[in-house]
Amino acid sequence: MTTPTTERLWSVADVSAFLGIPVGTLYQWRHRRIGPRASRVGRHLRYDPADVRAWFHKKAA
Repeated sequence: MTTPTTERLWSVADVSAFLGIPVGTLYQWRHRRIGPRASRVGRHLRYDPADVRAWFHKKAA
C-alpha cells in the first residue's frame, strides 16, 4: 500500500505527456504489466505521480 499523497493523481493523458509516449503504449504496458503502477478509480485509470517518477528513474538507471 502506498502512502497518501498531496499531489493530485495523474490520468493516462497526464502520464503520456510526462513520458512523451502515446496513450496506447501505456495501455499495452499495463496489459503486459511492465509499465508504471496504475489504479482504477471507477472506470478510469489513475497514476500516483511518485510511482510514475520512481518507475521512470528505475528504468533510466
